[in-house]
Amino acid sequence: MRKRIYEVIEVAKENDFASTCYDWFMILAIIISILPLTIKEPGAAFQIVDKICVTIFIIDYLLRLITADYKYGSHTIGSFIKYPFSFMAIVDLLSILPSFIMINKGFKLLRLLRMTRAMRVFRVFRAIRYSKSFDIIAAAIKSSKDTLLAVCVLALGYILVSALIVFNVEPDSFGNFFEAIYWATVSLTTVGYGDIYPVTATGRVITMISSFFGVAVVALPAGIITAGYMTELEKRKNINQDDTSHPHSS
Repeated sequence: MRKRIYEVIEVAKENDFASTCYDWFMILAIIISILPLTIKEPGAAFQIVDKICVTIFIIDYLLRLITADYKYGSHTIGSFIKYPFSFMAIVDLLSILPSFIMINKGFKLLRLLRMTRAMRVFRVFRAIRYSKSFDIIAAAIKSSKDTLLAVCVLALGYILVSALIVFNVEPDSFGNFFEAIYWATVSLTTVGYGDIYPVTATGRVITMISSFFGVAVVALPAGIITAGYMTELEKRKNINQDDTSHPHSS
C-alpha cells in the first residue's frame, strides 16, 4: 500500500494515470494557492481557498514522509529522519508554516514584518519537483559544483578587493564599508543603480575596470551551467536510446 502511494505522489512515469492526475492536481493547487499573493487584501473567499490548499499540502507532506524509505531505497528509520532535512521537504515545510503562523497569535513579530505573507512564495518552488528541465539543471549544477564554487569564491574575492580599493580612494563617497560592498556588487553585476557612485577620476576609472571584469565573472557561471546542461541532456538521451535498443526481457 505504501509503495503504491509513493509511486503516485512521485513524479509520474509513463502509463501511470493515477500519478499523472496527482501531479496535475498538485500543480493546480500550487497555482491557486499563490493567487491571493497578487491581491493586497485577500477577502474571505481567498482565505478559505488558502486553508484548503494548505490542507492539501500538509497531506502531501505527510504522505512523502511516511514513504521516505522508498525514496531513499533504505527501509530503515534513518530514511524518515533524513527526509525532513532534504531540500524539497524544507521547501514544502516553508510553504505550509505561514498558515500556522497566522493562526498562532504568539508570532507577532513575524506578522509585523509581514513575513508570513512573503513566505507563501515558497509554494511556487513546490512545482520544481514536477519539472524535468529543472531536474536536468540540478544535475548539471551538481556535476559542476567544484567549478561553480571556484567562480563564486572569485566573485566574492573580487567584490571585496574592489570595495576595499574604492572605499580607500573615495572615503567621502561612501558612508561605511557596507556601502562600498554594495557598490562593488552592483558594479560586478553591471546593474549600476546610480544611488552610490564615485565622483573622482580615479574612482570612475576603478568603476570602469570593475564593470569590465564584472561582465566576465558574471558570464562564467552561465557558460559552466550551459555546458553541464548539454552534457547531462546528451547523457540522458544516450541512456534512453540504450533502453529502447535493449528492452528488458519479460
